[in-house]
Amino acid sequence: MARVVLDSSAVLAVLQFETGADVVMDHLKEAAISAINLTEVATKLVEKGQSIAEARRTIAMLGMDVETIDEAQAFAAAALRATTKSKGLSVGDRHCLALGAKLGATVLTADKAWKQVDTGIDVKVIG
Repeated sequence: MARVVLDSSAVLAVLQFETGADVVMDHLKEAAISAINLTEVATKLVEKGQSIAEARRTIAMLGMDVETIDEAQAFAAAALRATTKSKGLSVGDRHCLALGAKLGATVLTADKAWKQVDTGIDVKVIG
């Protein structure tokens, strides 16, 4: 079972050699990502010129578990809107947090705003 959940910003930090990439690398073997955050990562790679096939291979080499979204998680992400709205967290951000809550896992992100909201979910900012 995953002990950490990765936000798309954490995965992109690894793929783009950004600050905090080392923290994420230390947790890849125990990491999960939501399918929604996977979409965000793949989209960024395609925007940077990779084909979908290349993006798929790039992401696959990280070895993360990809978690699908079910009805309960969809409502859990929606419920986080009230708590996170003032800091501008997106639907993808809230799905990442909801997955962290579902798995009882620490969430890794590069987004400092996440630490400014009290969701009751363990969040670690990587940078």
